[in-house]
Amino acid sequence: MTPVPAAAVPPSRLFPLTLIVIAQVAAMTLWFSATAVVPAMRAEVAIPAALASWFTGGVQLGFVAGTLVSAFFGLSDRIDGRHLFCASALLASVANLAILALPPDSWAIVGLRLATGFCMAGIYPVGMRLAAGWAIRDMGLVVGLLVGAVTLGSASPHLFLALGGLDWRLTLVVGSAAAATGAFLILLVQEGPATRRATRFDPRHILRYWTDRPVRYANFGYLGHMWELYAMWAWLAVFLGKAYAPSAAGDAGTYATVATFAAIAVGGIGAVIAGYAADRLGRTLVAGACMVVSGACALLVGFLFTDWPVLLTAVVMLWGLTIVADSAQFSAGVAELSAPETVGTMLTLQTSVGFLLTLATIHLVPLMADLVGWQWAFAPLALGPAFGVWAMVKLRAMPEAAQMAGGRR
Repeated sequence: MTPVPAAAVPPSRLFPLTLIVIAQVAAMTLWFSATAVVPAMRAEVAIPAALASWFTGGVQLGFVAGTLVSAFFGLSDRIDGRHLFCASALLASVANLAILALPPDSWAIVGLRLATGFCMAGIYPVGMRLAAGWAIRDMGLVVGLLVGAVTLGSASPHLFLALGGLDWRLTLVVGSAAAATGAFLILLVQEGPATRRATRFDPRHILRYWTDRPVRYANFGYLGHMWELYAMWAWLAVFLGKAYAPSAAGDAGTYATVATFAAIAVGGIGAVIAGYAADRLGRTLVAGACMVVSGACALLVGFLFTDWPVLLTAVVMLWGLTIVADSAQFSAGVAELSAPETVGTMLTLQTSVGFLLTLATIHLVPLMADLVGWQWAFAPLALGPAFGVWAMVKLRAMPEAAQMAGGRR
């Protein structure tokens, strides 16, 4: 991304960036609430496990479909991001609220969750593009703030569950109201000075995901990161419940839920710290270091499974801190390496392929648990960070990498 001359920079970015973060988190509550309300719904109605799993899985599948459509038509580069974000958040809010008109055990709810996820394609990557437009030699920190806020929101369902659950109908109403609020807040934001709009529809832009070599390796790093991230988030509470059971007995589930909330939430802090560091030390260096630590944690937790609960918890906190800390750096790197008029499409494609991969790895963990037991169920996740580190080493050696982090690679 072309640096913005100092004279073109508005005196303050605090207002627009704050609004973008608030609007993004508010709109993304529709994704988080799916996880939070399922236990309460199942306590009220006998919902089959297969149907319940699709209440969450449908959002992810819809998101992948939405991002592919958005990327093909270049929507996030051709349409004013504020308008796309607003329309998407309002439609997602309506789809979420419509669940209240259906019985809790209706398969039609899956269709509404698919629609919600489809609309998320106009929220999450578009929010990152809007934030990137305000970056001035600090792309890592700006995107890191956004990812950090979303990560804190991702942790919220585990806190609610630890506090005793939620009224699921009220949760859906509040989630829809929050998303609608975010939709209107985003209209108060101006596009940043670094934003460039595509002038025409060109589906060939999506080919740059693969044909542009430095962008390809930045995306390889992101895929290695995503291989590990959502599978860990999805199954950590179950893993810790099994690990704590011998020493905590009946309280194991509560302790596991609280520890899971803390591990995911601390990742929000990690994303901000890593963003600040990457802008000063280098994008590939910080992202690679985070993956080395998180991959090591994926292996180490198996050795500490039941005999060392306190040490296990400490390692899990370190894992949570580093597992998402690198996420914003891959997005920042792609934004810096891509042609300005294709940044939205490249970020949308990046998230699309990454979330598609998570659909496989989320199912890999319980499969491994059946094969080798929960103690070693997370071990295969270390393959992702290993692949990501290799990609960062390759990217760092390319001359184009000097476009990242002000030449710090």
